[in-house]
Amino acid sequence: MLLLIIIAVSMIIALYKRYFPVTGVQRLNKTPNKTESIQILDVRDYNQSFNDPIQNSVNLPVAYLKRNWHELAGAQIHIVASTNLEKNMSIRMLRRKGYEITGYTLTEKQCPPRQDKGKGYCYGI
Repeated sequence: MLLLIIIAVSMIIALYKRYFPVTGVQRLNKTPNKTESIQILDVRDYNQSFNDPIQNSVNLPVAYLKRNWHELAGAQIHIVASTNLEKNMSIRMLRRKGYEITGYTLTEKQCPPRQDKGKGYCYGI
């Protein structure tokens, strides 16, 4: 019984970290200009960021963020992500490391709930 409780709590924590929205971070429709105090961090996969590059940004996908976070310069970061999952995970990870997240921008078109079909994003609609 104790094992089931431990597994259930672990699953709830994992789902919370991935899918529960991060509070206190402002969404911007376009990426701000890079300044000395704010660094733009592109957490999309290399394939997506190569096709749609963002000027003056550092490309560090979420999968590599845990081991390469120390390469980021500056304490304030603006996140560019393609999905809410990437945004949530990167913001939570960087906050734990002591960075201040000033805002985020999503590049994928977000679908209305009826057209979502459980994916969280839509292509070609």
